[in-house]
Amino acid sequence: MINLMYLVFIGMLALNVSTEVLDGFELVEESLLRSVKSTTQRNDQIFDDLKNYYNANPGKTKEWYDKGKQVKDRADSLYNYAQDLKTRIVIKSDGKTGDPEHLKHPDDLNAAYEVMFEHNKNDGARLKSQIDSYREYVAVLVTNPSIKNIIEDNLSTKPSAKAKENKQTWEESMFWQMPVAAAVTLLTKLQNDIRYAEGAVLSDLLNNVDLKDYRVNKVSAFVIPQSQTVIRGGSYQADIVLSAQDSTQRPRIFVNGKDLPPEANGHYIVGAGSTGTFPVTGYIEMPEGDGGFRKYEFSEQYFVQEPSATIAPVWMNVLYAGVDQEVRIAVPGIAGQNVTATMTNGSLTPKGNGIWVAKPVGTSKEAIISVSAKMADGRTQEMAKGNFRVRPLPDPKPYLTIEGEPLPFQGGPLSKAALVNVNVLGAAIDDGILNIAFSVLRFELTTTDNVGVTVRESSDGARFSERQKAIIRGLQRGKSVYIRSIVTRGPDGVERPPLKYPLEIIIN
Repeated sequence: MINLMYLVFIGMLALNVSTEVLDGFELVEESLLRSVKSTTQRNDQIFDDLKNYYNANPGKTKEWYDKGKQVKDRADSLYNYAQDLKTRIVIKSDGKTGDPEHLKHPDDLNAAYEVMFEHNKNDGARLKSQIDSYREYVAVLVTNPSIKNIIEDNLSTKPSAKAKENKQTWEESMFWQMPVAAAVTLLTKLQNDIRYAEGAVLSDLLNNVDLKDYRVNKVSAFVIPQSQTVIRGGSYQADIVLSAQDSTQRPRIFVNGKDLPPEANGHYIVGAGSTGTFPVTGYIEMPEGDGGFRKYEFSEQYFVQEPSATIAPVWMNVLYAGVDQEVRIAVPGIAGQNVTATMTNGSLTPKGNGIWVAKPVGTSKEAIISVSAKMADGRTQEMAKGNFRVRPLPDPKPYLTIEGEPLPFQGGPLSKAALVNVNVLGAAIDDGILNIAFSVLRFELTTTDNVGVTVRESSDGARFSERQKAIIRGLQRGKSVYIRSIVTRGPDGVERPPLKYPLEIIIN
């Protein structure tokens, strides 16, 4: 009963996911959804302007309108496909009523993989193909080299160095063993990148329209951020532009009460020193032909969040001293090759695909894992720390390997012939979570002879000695023999005291 309770407790620990980590994904998801909504509204307004110009003079604007419509249609198609994948993943984890914006099982590690790869659907490869096609199409239409680079980086499907080392495709590295909360957030980020690329192309197409030729009466100002969600310690960056430009006139830009220098060319940067929601408001002052000025106001906001990372042991929420054990480390929005980690009181080595191998030293009581990430501007930012208790390995259980039997023999009735054929005593921890072999250094075989006198014989190692084999051959049916005083050494190199419980064998 004690062993059963131990197994249940360990299983509960293995399934426990930090609520802080899940709350972090929820915060990022909410910020991204706000960004998607804002960007979609801006894109619709730009496309409506382009459509108005086409209705007024289709002969001269048809080329730009047709391209804009095709960009919008392709963006909507890829956006809707990503939304369909999110919905299917959440339904897989939460049931038919699952809602991507209200997750019931955000820590489910199987749903994303099943939707993206199982049942021969291979939606992972299909998603990659559609992203590649969309990226290549919009990159040709964007004239600004810096924005083109941002789009190509945001929509890149090149596997990371670690993924290549592990012979993984881009889609496998993104969705294999990924919690539902992370998979949904990744797809929402993709939707945000799709809308950003769409807006960049529509803005470029609109800039090809000469406002004087078509006598439009509406010019709008826009803030185009690289991202509306910023990690504290990073920087918020945005381009502030008009939806149509006159190359012969240079506008003045005022942001949050300050004049943006002309040499900035509308590129606005402000440090993100604290968390919260921050405004980006102001106006663009455009000179007119009569010597006066006209103001075009704009208003946006961005969100600064605390650095966060997922640090989750693959086995359970404790670390065992002296042995290698896997820890999963991930930073939302940061590629795996840009994540580094260290551990106190032990070693921490990257294995690939977000898995690190932790090995605390035998005398430690606690280990602290610190995670850092390389940001887009080249800085290294500390993202999170995780404290773990360090425990010694529990005692192993002795067992015999019986020829022809699939499971280890751990006591009970056994034929004398089968016992005679066993040469080695084994010991291991194998409880469904840990699977660690120990070395047997020595043990004692004990029984009683025909007159009730106790007979003991010790081994020199893990193998049964000839004298022990002779005792076994002389045993009668119904006789009990005990393997006790078992001394073992674990993978941490520490010799253990004799195991408390013997292995009892009844000859049948």
